[in-house]
Amino acid sequence: MTDQPAIPAADALPVRREATVGFRIARLTIGPLYRLLFRLRVSGRSLIPRDGPYVLVSNHLNWLDPFTLLLAFPSEPRLHFLADPENLVKNRWHWWIVRQVGGYVPVDMHRRGDQVLFDQVRRALDAGAVVAIFPEAAYGPREGELLPFKKGFAHFATGACVPVLPVALTGTKDLWLRKRIELRVGGPIVTDGLTVDQLVDLARERVAELLPAYVEPPGWKPLRRQLTRLLY
Repeated sequence: MTDQPAIPAADALPVRREATVGFRIARLTIGPLYRLLFRLRVSGRSLIPRDGPYVLVSNHLNWLDPFTLLLAFPSEPRLHFLADPENLVKNRWHWWIVRQVGGYVPVDMHRRGDQVLFDQVRRALDAGAVVAIFPEAAYGPREGELLPFKKGFAHFATGACVPVLPVALTGTKDLWLRKRIELRVGGPIVTDGLTVDQLVDLARERVAELLPAYVEPPGWKPLRRQLTRLLY
């Protein structure tokens, strides 16, 4: 039996506000490929905070979502994704790329109340970076539907007294060549005076409001199976 790779500690990779050279190279590489395969429409860019740290929360439908966020948001302040690296570390090449690009905070799903994780998130926010979280902690079942939100993001935001930025993605559940993907940014939620539970409810409500009614377009959908499951 092959031993499973160990889950990296939450502070295995550095956090910073500035974009690294590796990240800028990755954007220059991934951007043209993304635009070749898909059509991205972004609304609400003017609502993205330009100064100071914040916590970004978004619905989650498929593997394309973090790439969409990285390309839609400015290079700085740098986005740092909180995610389970279990599948990444099984592939040494994938994990090597993540380590070169950065912007990733590993989350061990088997460790509750991980103080190292809380410290690393606080370190990122103190540096002026952005912490990006998919609070459903799993792929949503269908376009336009949300799973319950986990509370971690709310603890991070209220603990650091930073705003929460709601974001909605649509069109990424099933993918095909030249499909239109839409990303909508909502107004930042000021966390002062909110409890964790109040913030969880409010953030989920704001993301739900941003989600449009989804109607699958008719017509030919080339490479649907291949693109939908590209990184599975």
